[in-house]
Amino acid sequence: MADGSYKLQILRRVFNILRENSPELVGFSLLTVIMQPQVLLEGTKKTIFVNFMDYCKTMRRQPAHVRAFLLAELGTTSDTPDAQQRLVVRGRFTSNNFEGLLRRYVCGYVMCFDCKSTNTTFSREVRLFFVRCEQCGSERCAPQIRMNRRYLGRRKTGYIGSSSLVMKGKEKEDTD
Repeated sequence: MADGSYKLQILRRVFNILRENSPELVGFSLLTVIMQPQVLLEGTKKTIFVNFMDYCKTMRRQPAHVRAFLLAELGTTSDTPDAQQRLVVRGRFTSNNFEGLLRRYVCGYVMCFDCKSTNTTFSREVRLFFVRCEQCGSERCAPQIRMNRRYLGRRKTGYIGSSSLVMKGKEKEDTD
């Protein structure tokens, strides 16, 4: 953890120096830092996302929407957040998996496309979700949550596409 906080201090120092020398290049809203997710493995088949609620509060998004996005992208299921407000996910995932997905969530559902600010609100009107920027006033329709096939493609060898697989009713024929 000390290494991550040191990098954050250096990043803030660089932005402060840029802001002092040329404030038109760096706005206050461009410093959006995603902290490393705290992930624990429970047994062999469950992953616990410990600081899930902290991310939801920081992004000012409903935990149900963030949870639905993460589960759809990971291609897995989960129970509701437990008593300690942690997200328990079925499957083995690393903190890098969650960090990449949180970056995609921020880009798609939190960040303003026009001014790159994260000071936005998220609202639902009829069947669509809208992201409204509090700084520049722009509004856009948020994308729908769809299941990602990238994580679903990980299968053990010998199941799909393996040459040793024998179809029911068909046998291998040796042509000598």
